[in-house]
Amino acid sequence: MNEIIIMIMLTLGSLFILSTAVAMLRKPDVYLRINITTKTATLGLGLILLSSAIYFWDYSVTTRVIAIILFIFLTAPIGGHMLMRSAYLTKTKKWEGMKVDDLEGQYDPKTKKLYSEKRNTGFAPETTEKD
Repeated sequence: MNEIIIMIMLTLGSLFILSTAVAMLRKPDVYLRINITTKTATLGLGLILLSSAIYFWDYSVTTRVIAIILFIFLTAPIGGHMLMRSAYLTKTKKWEGMKVDDLEGQYDPKTKKLYSEKRNTGFAPETTEKD
């Protein structure tokens, strides 16, 4: 029974990683590529690692695998967010099909700070620069 569970999890994990590779070639801009990478590759890697924990079924291997899975699940979305933020701040070209830009007008180009509302209508954080 364990072998069947391991085969299913390895197959699903491999399919998720394969779909990540295909999506990297098919998606039109960097924002969609980062999004698909942080979601599907993380899930695929988690399934493959979990199947290795079931295969070895040892306390030391299982605890290491669980620690690695938790680390990846916590750091991959943060890394993806930072990559998207840096791409947005450097004005990386967006896909022509993008209809709404929720962050337009909310970043200060000098200080690189994010405002909570639109700059013309909301409250903005205080700047430290003195003129």
